[in-house]
Amino acid sequence: MDDKNLMQNLLLLEKSGCDLYMHGAVESGTQNVHLAFNSAFTDSLAMQNEIYSKMTLKGWYSPTQVEQKKIDSVKQQYSPAQPQG
Repeated sequence: MDDKNLMQNLLLLEKSGCDLYMHGAVESGTQNVHLAFNSAFTDSLAMQNEIYSKMTLKGWYSPTQVEQKKIDSVKQQYSPAQPQG
C-alpha cells in the first residue's frame, strides 16, 4: 500500500470516527458522557483536518470548486421565504 492510499484510509477512518462521536454526543444521557464524546469529537476533527491538510499539500486531495451561481441557488432554495409587503 502506498502513502496516498494509506492517507486516504486514515482520512476515511477519521471521518467515520467524527460521525460516531458526534452522534454519541448528541444522544448522550448524562453530562459526563456528553463531555467525553464531545472531547473525542473535537480531537477527531483536529486529526481529520491535519490529514486533509497534508493530503492537500501533496496534491492527493483536491476538493471540487463550485461555481458561485450554484452556491447562490442553493442558498436561495433554503432561505426562509421573505414576507411580501
